[in-house]
Amino acid sequence: MTDIKGYLRPDGDYGIRNHLLIIPTVICANQVSNRIMQMVPETVAIPHQHGCSQIGADKDRTFATLAGTGRNPNVGAVLIVSLGCEVVDPYALAEDIRKTGKRVEVIDIQETGGSVKAIQRGTELARELRAELDQLTPETIPASKLRIGVKCGGSDATSGMASNPALGAASDILVDLGGTVVISETTEIIGAEHVLAERCSTQEVADRLYAFVERFEREVERMGADMRGGNPSPGNIAGGLSTIEEKSLGCISKCGTSPLMGAFEYADPIPGTGLYFMDSPGNDIECVSGMAASGVHLVCFTTGRGTPTGAAVVPVVKITGNKKMYERMTDNMDVDVSDILDGTAGVEQAGERIWQEIVEVAAGKLTKAEILGHQEFSINRIGPSL
Repeated sequence: MTDIKGYLRPDGDYGIRNHLLIIPTVICANQVSNRIMQMVPETVAIPHQHGCSQIGADKDRTFATLAGTGRNPNVGAVLIVSLGCEVVDPYALAEDIRKTGKRVEVIDIQETGGSVKAIQRGTELARELRAELDQLTPETIPASKLRIGVKCGGSDATSGMASNPALGAASDILVDLGGTVVISETTEIIGAEHVLAERCSTQEVADRLYAFVERFEREVERMGADMRGGNPSPGNIAGGLSTIEEKSLGCISKCGTSPLMGAFEYADPIPGTGLYFMDSPGNDIECVSGMAASGVHLVCFTTGRGTPTGAAVVPVVKITGNKKMYERMTDNMDVDVSDILDGTAGVEQAGERIWQEIVEVAAGKLTKAEILGHQEFSINRIGPSL
């Protein structure tokens, strides 16, 4: 099976889900957004703590992440909920998302007359938008249209030995078909960045990759902290990981063996097809939210310790090489590749199993995180609040 299902968008892209997205521009609009989501089935809200008291690059990052999430092809239409006095301009945000051709509506809590009236008006608009989206039917498209993010979190010794290499094999399948893979987590390649740099398509790409690592290390130094104080995490260490270098070598195996075609900033659009690196923290939710804003259709997430989190607009496929954890947290895990470790399956065979799961999810199968209603969303911060 190599075909998937996609909803055609006005700009010619395809989404593997058909979400109505509610975007609060500021933390003050979160409750109104959540109430609208509760009133209208099959909508997704992305509450966050930002949108005000931000300046410069930090304000720009919040805007870029919200706009990118709205542009994600899994989103069919957008309702923006503004307070009316925040630094994120809701109308500029709407115009940015409308470049994709999708319908975007804006409500202003202050102008509408307060929370109750805003919920009423927002619910009316959301029902109208949802009815329009329900008229769309998915089309059969080739799997080469897919863009996936590869992520690891709650790693243990089985991650680098089983689940990450198996995901790397699946990544190679997609890239060989002409699709796109995005790896991220700048903090998780430190100590192995030279290995990934050797695979860069040009020296310029390698220099950009090194620049991302150096920038992060400078920020850690500026804070007077030691990178080793938090990475590997206590859970990583308890799971058998000894050093950041060991963790990083396991991390980069998730993206297979393809050449790295480029490296781009957090939440920026993916520049092309093939394998790319996005600068991001290792924090699970901030990283996946950035990937979704960049335009991935789904995220494959390996874990040895176990984590239940999902994402707001992209399905998250959970993969593990830890048999005991899989049996303990079967409610949250989608693919078990622990048979690599007992010798009954090879990495390529397990990678094919992951690939088939990717295709099925892209064709409409719900992940465990989707079934459980996990819609986590978080924006990476750069600077202080005013």
